[in-house]
Amino acid sequence: MFSLLLALSLAYSVGEEQIIIVHDRNRPLNVEKQELFSEGIGKPFYDEEELNDLLERVDASISNPPQNAFIDQHGSIREGVSGYRLKREKFQTKILETLYQKGTTWVEPDVVIQYPRVNAELLASIRRKEVGAFVTHFRKSNVERTSNIVLAADAINNTVVFPGETFSFNQTVGKRTKERGYLPAPIIVKGELSEGIGGGICQVSSTLFNAVDLAGVQILERYSHSRSVPYVKPGRDATVSWYGPDFSFRNDHHQPLLISAKVLEGSVVIRIYSSEENQ
Repeated sequence: MFSLLLALSLAYSVGEEQIIIVHDRNRPLNVEKQELFSEGIGKPFYDEEELNDLLERVDASISNPPQNAFIDQHGSIREGVSGYRLKREKFQTKILETLYQKGTTWVEPDVVIQYPRVNAELLASIRRKEVGAFVTHFRKSNVERTSNIVLAADAINNTVVFPGETFSFNQTVGKRTKERGYLPAPIIVKGELSEGIGGGICQVSSTLFNAVDLAGVQILERYSHSRSVPYVKPGRDATVSWYGPDFSFRNDHHQPLLISAKVLEGSVVIRIYSSEENQ
């Protein structure tokens, strides 16, 4: 059960008032009360910008996104974890109701429980039937390229695409940067080999394309390289770039699809699963 108390204390000393927000008793957040008021004549009014800033900080400290269930490296299903989000409007009302009061006031923030979109029961039901699979091979001696392939495969692994939803490779994998661990490796630019951050991930997108194509999805966006690549037959590749081409498809089935992506030695293995009701 989620329990989180936030103490709102108006502490009075020599001409000084504070709001002490204690969502973590070991790290209280102290705010000068006067910071929440606008300059003016007569009775002070709260400063909306300052109050919003305070709410943002409290929200950020409380919010915890849910984690979907997933299948671990041993093939076992790990249950998802619920998350929490601050009910901002209700909490703001409580703050305003106590802002002008003297003394110590305890406020329990109202939170919204956010349940995982994918739970263990759903995963168990959609891992039963393989509806598409494809394998490509690479030289694992190229350490940088191999590292990029592993990162991209991990990013799409355990992705569940619900009926009617669109999967975007770029949005799922995210931007390929040094900060995220991607390394310089050979890429194809206008028919010529060059070095680029994230080189090698097109093998993952191409393997995925061939796997989901066998699963009977609607391919929405796919582009081939400007020259042939060694890991798939001509015309069966799917080049991707953060600021350029994407690979996307839509699940037109009546059941969710589960993407399983693994790198085994020098191979990219992608399997697409669904429930037994998927025809």
